[in-house]
Amino acid sequence: MKVLVTGGCGQLGMSLRRSFAAAQDDRPSSQDDRPSSQDDRHSAQDDNVILNEVKNLTAVFSDVIEAPDTTYLDITDLQAVRELVAKENVEAIINCAAYTNVEAAEDNYDLAERLNAKAVENLAVAMREAGGLLVHISTDYVFGKEPYNTPCKEDQKGTPTGVYGLTKLHGEEAILHSGVRHVIIRTAWLYSEYCKNFVKTMLQLTATKPSLKVVFDQVGTPTYAGDLAAAIMTILGSFAAAQDDSPSAQDDRPSSQDDRPSAHDDRPSAQDEVCHSERSEESHCGIFNYSNEGVCSWYDFAKAIAEYSGHASCDIRPCHSGEFPSKVLRPAYSVLDKTKIKETFGLRIPYWVDSLKECLSKML
Repeated sequence: MKVLVTGGCGQLGMSLRRSFAAAQDDRPSSQDDRPSSQDDRHSAQDDNVILNEVKNLTAVFSDVIEAPDTTYLDITDLQAVRELVAKENVEAIINCAAYTNVEAAEDNYDLAERLNAKAVENLAVAMREAGGLLVHISTDYVFGKEPYNTPCKEDQKGTPTGVYGLTKLHGEEAILHSGVRHVIIRTAWLYSEYCKNFVKTMLQLTATKPSLKVVFDQVGTPTYAGDLAAAIMTILGSFAAAQDDSPSAQDDRPSSQDDRPSAHDDRPSAQDEVCHSERSEESHCGIFNYSNEGVCSWYDFAKAIAEYSGHASCDIRPCHSGEFPSKVLRPAYSVLDKTKIKETFGLRIPYWVDSLKECLSKML
């Protein structure tokens, strides 16, 4: 399966580069990358089939900046997306690209909507036409307006409190309305060794300041991008295995760009029929939640970062969100229920503290 990764120079994009490289080298990219049989329905034989499919995945990485091994692609340009999909024979897109500046989004609605919704619709249209799969990364910010005290589930109504969350929700809706085969993954509190993120900020501050205040009234779960990348590889492997098992999947695929149904063609393609078959229902298109396991506040997260990086001498104190004025009302509780993704794809998800330690071991 040939995969296009958009936003290839961001945190998740960089983590996926490592995962694809590890798959080619026939080695895990982290200790928890390999799928497990946590769900009894996933046998060792199933896992081996998925692992073999993961080894056969290849990727082209795109972004709007110049970088090594990166193809320029403006995903707000539908024709450009179509051309790259055709040129590279892309069968799946992992969309890691987004407008993620939560504060700035409040003053830049049009730009946020273009990148988080319209561009997502372009990717959905291109994959629908090609009979492919769209894996789209969404966010816990689609929640927040309503008070929660139990983990958010996939069928829970989106109640965003700001422009970022609203435009990300619009992106999800565009995918659902497009008819494309899709996996939408809502994640939260993403961090990694790459780019700017909370862990890197805390490492710098706890090393240089005698004391800090960090909010304790926003509760969720961190997500190590390396773990999310590994989960995505398993999901792609699952879809590739299901496609290989379908007798007509390969024969019915369009043989040329001209044979593909257009965005306005209401007739289901062969791939759509596969997706809506009983076999594909077991593979599950849909919305899924993913973060690491466990629950913490930003204060707890900061304390753990300081402790495991040797910066425990910094006095970190809890405070209320109101002490840091913001244009955005952030979700007070956005713990994600991950039951669905674990049972569907047989994933074992690491505890957030263990993943933090793994990330720090690669940074320090």
